[in-house]
Amino acid sequence: MKRLHGTRRAFGLAAGAAAFWGLAPLARAQDFPARGGKPIRIVVGFTAGGGTDAQARIVAQKLGEVLGTSVIVDNRPGASTMLAASEVARAPADGYTLMYAPSSTMAQNPHTFAQVPYDPFKDFTAISMGGRGPLVLSLSTSVPVSNVKELVAYVKANPGKVSYASFGAGTSSHIYGEAFVKKTGIDAVHIPYKGGSDAAKDLIGGRVQYMFDSASSAIITAGTGKVKILAVAANARISALPEVPTFAEQGYAGLDLPSWLGFYGPARMPQPVVDRLNTALAQVLAMPQVRDFYRNGGYEAGSTTPQEFASITRTTYEQWGAMVQQVGLAKQ
Repeated sequence: MKRLHGTRRAFGLAAGAAAFWGLAPLARAQDFPARGGKPIRIVVGFTAGGGTDAQARIVAQKLGEVLGTSVIVDNRPGASTMLAASEVARAPADGYTLMYAPSSTMAQNPHTFAQVPYDPFKDFTAISMGGRGPLVLSLSTSVPVSNVKELVAYVKANPGKVSYASFGAGTSSHIYGEAFVKKTGIDAVHIPYKGGSDAAKDLIGGRVQYMFDSASSAIITAGTGKVKILAVAANARISALPEVPTFAEQGYAGLDLPSWLGFYGPARMPQPVVDRLNTALAQVLAMPQVRDFYRNGGYEAGSTTPQEFASITRTTYEQWGAMVQQVGLAKQ
């Protein structure tokens, strides 16, 4: 009996230890972030100075104030944001490594690239939407038209002579461009670039005639007086460009797929950490200064719950998959 009693006591101690260590990560998660600990890092898959980077930086500043810790932006450009996504997927799931990613990272890349080094659903934890910002149709002022219908007529009158730029083969601007070609039956030449800034430069210079660009970039190029914005690829007009109608308003429905940016962490993050970050991000994204910053760049700031954002990611993934299949775009 003595041995049995000792065995039971040992088992009880082991069980107690297991319970303690099982609860310890949860307790630490509830104390996240640790005061004076390592900074929270927001990885961005673009170079410094761009629209996405600028949004990440104002959020990082305000998030640090809300959480009482240091929050930094880490730019890891390359491979259509896949380098940044791969790094975050491999990071410890402790809440100190996050990613601010466009919808293309999760919803488009898996459909347009043959080699994607991550799974958009198994390798990440959805935390919150950050902002919504549609692509818009930008046109060189060298083309003598003032709306989408006139542009379609112009291209049909000049088959094979009008070119459109994109951020690169397989990117959202390319997919939209091909969808526009198919929907309208026009014969336009695709010119892929290594990023949106190079494409925008040639649009300003008149070397290409039109492109599907981010609203933030299009607002800047339109400011040169050499580019005009013809349509918004969304189901409603945006506050940054209230005078620009949607494609549907001009008789071309179906070019309104979602485009957004949001915050993710590695898979299997502790739920208390996810909830803490989500609550803090909701507070930041509701700040007037942050909302105005997004609006001036052609975006609408706004948070979601983690569950809502995971659902949005899945739905957007399926919508873009259907569009890529409809267009018949081969994987790069």
